[in-house]
Amino acid sequence: MPEFFLELFSEEIPARMQARAASDLFHRVTEALAPLAPTGGRSFFGPRRIAMVLEIAGAVAAAASSERGPRLTAPEQALSGFLRKHNAARDQLRQEGNFWILEKIIQAEPAAERIALWMPILLRQFPWPKSMRWGGTSTFTWVRPLRRVVCLVDGQVVPFDLRDGDDDGHGLVASNLTEGHRFHAPGSMPVASCADWQAKLRDRRVLADADERKRVIADALAQLAASHDMTVVDDPGLLDEVAGLVEWPVVLLGRIEEAFMDLPPEVMQVSMRVNQRYFALRSKNGSTAPLFAFVANIEATDGGAAIIAGNERVLRARFSDARYFWDLDRKVTLQSLVPRLDAVTFHAKLGSQGERVARLMNLAERLAPVIGADAALARRAAELCKADLLTGMVGEFPELQGVMGGYYAQHDNEDTSVADAIRDHYGPKGPSEAAPSAPVTIAVALADKLDQLVGFFAIGEKPTGSGDPYALRRAALGIFRIIRENELPVSLQNLIKVAAESSHWSSDKNFEQDVLDFLFERIFIQLRAEGIRPDVLSTVAASKVDDVIPRLLARVRAVASFLQPEDATGKVERGDLTILLTGIAAHGAIGSVTASTSLSAGSVLLSAYRRAANILRIEEKKDGPHDAAPNPTLFAEPEEVALALALDQAAATIDARLAAEDYAGAMSAMAQLRTPLDAFFEQVTVNAPEPELRRNRLRLLSRVRVTMDRVADFSKIEG
Repeated sequence: MPEFFLELFSEEIPARMQARAASDLFHRVTEALAPLAPTGGRSFFGPRRIAMVLEIAGAVAAAASSERGPRLTAPEQALSGFLRKHNAARDQLRQEGNFWILEKIIQAEPAAERIALWMPILLRQFPWPKSMRWGGTSTFTWVRPLRRVVCLVDGQVVPFDLRDGDDDGHGLVASNLTEGHRFHAPGSMPVASCADWQAKLRDRRVLADADERKRVIADALAQLAASHDMTVVDDPGLLDEVAGLVEWPVVLLGRIEEAFMDLPPEVMQVSMRVNQRYFALRSKNGSTAPLFAFVANIEATDGGAAIIAGNERVLRARFSDARYFWDLDRKVTLQSLVPRLDAVTFHAKLGSQGERVARLMNLAERLAPVIGADAALARRAAELCKADLLTGMVGEFPELQGVMGGYYAQHDNEDTSVADAIRDHYGPKGPSEAAPSAPVTIAVALADKLDQLVGFFAIGEKPTGSGDPYALRRAALGIFRIIRENELPVSLQNLIKVAAESSHWSSDKNFEQDVLDFLFERIFIQLRAEGIRPDVLSTVAASKVDDVIPRLLARVRAVASFLQPEDATGKVERGDLTILLTGIAAHGAIGSVTASTSLSAGSVLLSAYRRAANILRIEEKKDGPHDAAPNPTLFAEPEEVALALALDQAAATIDARLAAEDYAGAMSAMAQLRTPLDAFFEQVTVNAPEPELRRNRLRLLSRVRVTMDRVADFSKIEG
């Protein structure tokens, strides 16, 4: 199939926009060329270009179709409108029954013609987050001035331009010319294919593939650091950004002056990252290394000496600013900053940061005994946890909130657990960061997130669709992870209640249940993302018996184990239990899992449960619930007696196991119902002609349903 290749060459594109732009280009062009049956393909992006390649058919094949139009008796206006819609003439119509039929003939269309038709439209409508105009009077916009368009089909230029009436489109015309590195290889060059384009760019000091640029940078960083017995601080986001800033990456090392080495490592790293896109290094013992790494976009003739010297001068100025804030902030205590929080607005409807701190103090103090933390220390940490928002360092680098508070608390000789809580109470900030584990920190971190959730729900500011301006989804997930990873036996409903009471929100606002529902929604979304079956989660959730996370997860584990097939060795096969173990037990919330039931026990018992539930649903529509206890004197068959005895034994064991939070044991006890229940259905006619026997047997089945639903609502299981 012919190769379609497109490159859009411009001035420097912001790194944060490149990947999305390349993806948008690929999908929009692929959609527009759908009649050409595009296959395969890939996209490219870099500082000065986005590009793509596809395999397409040589032409859109000719086709014929028919379209039913208005009735023969329809007004003339209706027929004229139908013809205008399809750009057709009256002689293309024929009669069929009571309707006009339009015979449409689609002529074959060469690929180049379709591309030339669609490309100007696509480029003029391209969805950059921000676009600009430049020079002349053209209304055509691009993220930065667009300089060249390469458009080829099988090496031949597809001719089109960006004119639109009197608008000259900056005179941009498709060609086969592109440009290499701005400094190493200025000027244009012709290309004949995607492979030729990549090869010629490489010869002219441009790596077109973003992933290759990242690999080159990462490998060079690691090699240079290792040559000095150092390691690079892992920073995937910075690596992605730098790969979007350079076309021909050259990694260099600079030196940090000894006078700045006593700055906190986080200050040095953030200053280098935010201001200069430098990579921080660590010595073998984990301390801050006196070197930094950065990526240049040229191979300098002096080996980079002048570039290194210039970057060292810039960094010296940045660190001097950081030194100023570090010294200035430590002249006052965190305690002295707390009253000033009253003048800082948290939210118009939720008061100032000072008012929020008062809420956090009350909430952290009340949570502390439940978590096993010292209440006085938790209250003190909550009092100081937002004070660093008023420091010069956090004003310069908001990323350091909490971190700087921890350093300043140490300087003020606060208790170590207080300083640690101030530092870590925002955590976990992302999926790769561990949740807080120290008791005082847990108290303050939970208080911070609970106050955030309860407060915004109380004023009606709930997340909607993809909008979450107050990061409430992240707060909910943070609460879940803190409880999960620390195996805290706390009730979510009680936490929300305490948070609402500590915050003094009006009791007539019915938002606490909304907060609980929102938390469960985020928890189940997270568990589904880890691979747990949605119906397993629905089964546990529908039972509405537990809002204590470790117990909830144990129920999920037990149900997944119960439903999981085993191989001949008795080991669990592929699927949900394996995912459950790696997704849940790896977090430390749940220990090892052993499947206690076989495929036949789980699936057959579930089938029998459904049979019982279906019979009850049908019969209860006729004569109401059958929830009374069955009468043993009415048992006419031995299978009824056996099932009743099995239910007595199972119910007692299940209750004991549930009380001991042994959910796998409860499931195992429930599995013992399989044999007597199978026998019951094989030998006993439920809808007996005798009314008393029928009612009694339905009551026995109702007891089966109730007993099994003690663990989870198995009516939610699919398949």
